[in-house]
Amino acid sequence: MTTIDPSSEQPEPRYVRVTIELVAEITDEQALKAAALDAVKDDEYLDDAERAQSVEAIELDPSGSLAHFIDPIALLGDVPGVELTSATWESAHTEYDPDDETWEEHPVD
Repeated sequence: MTTIDPSSEQPEPRYVRVTIELVAEITDEQALKAAALDAVKDDEYLDDAERAQSVEAIELDPSGSLAHFIDPIALLGDVPGVELTSATWESAHTEYDPDDETWEEHPVD
């Protein structure tokens, strides 16, 4: 009689949601804005409508600028056995006190 070890069978693909929380301090809003505008100008994957929307977001809010530098492909691109299937992210202002050890995310509306 042959028994099959279930741990040796090829598992079904597994999907894992990874949540990362970062708090970034904008120390030079003009430098960030200029770099984001350059990134949007040079982005070959944006069509004209998306480019215009991105420029508007950058002009409106520096947190919109920061979003242009988030690259989930760079996080997982070289990890063996993993393929990025979906990624979404956003950036928003938050109240943050670096000295408060009990701080939790509280986005500002």
